[in-house]
Parts: sequence; structure tokens; C-alpha cells
Amino acid sequence: MNIKEKNPALYEDLMRRLKRIEGQARGVQRMLEEGQDCEQILIQLGAMKSAINRVGMKAAACNMGHQVTEALKRGEDPTEAVDQVIEQFIKLG
Repeated sequence: MNIKEKNPALYEDLMRRLKRIEGQARGVQRMLEEGQDCEQILIQLGAMKSAINRVGMKAAACNMGHQVTEALKRGEDPTEAVDQVIEQFIKLG
């Protein structure tokens, strides 16, 4: 499934979030180079981890919607599709 084509708004949201995470990573690199306090670095890393998790959850939720919709279109029971997506959620955790 191509998120960019299927859900342009979600694509834009995910790209915006990933660019913010990229900026945070550069900020942490700068903090390390400048010898910043480890506690402050850990705070920033925690914020990045949380942001990455949100991107992953949004992408997984999008995938669940797509998989269930496609299963229903094919006249199939969507239970297997839901089970597959649940596995993806677990991998994110």
C-alpha cells in the first residue's frame, strides 16, 4: 500500500513528524558535541522515542484500515488481516 497515494493527509503528517524527529536527532548530536548534561540528552532521546512511536502507530493504524478494507472487498473474514496488523503493533512496542 502506498500511503502517499492512498492517504495524502496522513503522508504529509508522517513526513512532518519525521522531519521534526530528524531535527531532534541533529540537536542531540549537537548537544553531545557541546558536552551537554547527560540528563538533558536523555530527555531529548525520550522525546524522540515517543515521536517515533507515534509515527509507527499512525502508520500501523493506516495499514490496519487498508488490510481490513481489502479483506472485506474480497469477501473475506477480516480477522486474519487484523491478526497480522496486531503483530505489527506488537513489533512496534
